[in-house]
Amino acid sequence: MTAIFGVVNATADSFSDGGKYLAPEAAIAHALKLSADGADAIDLGAAASNPDAEAVPPDVEIARLSPIVAALKGKVELSIDTFAPETQRWALTQNVAWLNDILGFPDRALYPALARSNARLVVMHNVAPRGRAERVATDPATIFDRLFTFFDARLAALEGAGVARERIVIDPGMGFFLGTDPEVSLTVLRRLGELKARYKLPVLISVSRKSFIRRLAGVEVAASGPATLAAELFASARGAGILRTHDVAALKHALSVWTALENRQNH
Repeated sequence: MTAIFGVVNATADSFSDGGKYLAPEAAIAHALKLSADGADAIDLGAAASNPDAEAVPPDVEIARLSPIVAALKGKVELSIDTFAPETQRWALTQNVAWLNDILGFPDRALYPALARSNARLVVMHNVAPRGRAERVATDPATIFDRLFTFFDARLAALEGAGVARERIVIDPGMGFFLGTDPEVSLTVLRRLGELKARYKLPVLISVSRKSFIRRLAGVEVAASGPATLAAELFASARGAGILRTHDVAALKHALSVWTALENRQNH
């Protein structure tokens, strides 16, 4: 069954819930709720990555994360969502289960530490070369060439540095991480099987509340739950191994019903 990562944004300006979980107590309580709702891991971030977000220095990011990680350690499986190498190094000292990098770990100076750790890595593709998402026009017809070029090089570099392949999950990116045209994200979702076949690695998909979903449905963030769920179920059916979502309970329930229906069909 598809695994679920619950999103906790300890940020001031995340596009969907900025400021809501900035206080450590709020973030901790939300993480525990998502875990109780059925999340297999909590993906915790302290710096928003949308194109309009303010930059967050690594020391501020670590200061936001520290009390939350301390409170959740041993209670939930933790993933730290950060592209800052300093924050990644700190996270490794906390023995978190996962590191999730929207730039796909470009800093080779970090590779020896990654190789020595036991953390699993979410290696994400991003059309923006630095930091947060950017508004970049890309072509649905050539997006897989871009994805293959990126993952071929990055996986070879990580494995060459001693990171075991079985510790790696790939994420093609969604929304602005792929390009401004919603059709680019839709193309990647339709053709997820090609990524699985080429790399034989789990694929993480994060479509939750993203702008391309909202544009297609003609809704604002607060009303985007049903549209998100439709895309998440489609991604699961196309082979996504992990879905990263804000609404864990809805996705958990929907996957349970979907799985029961699929199992009945196969009998």
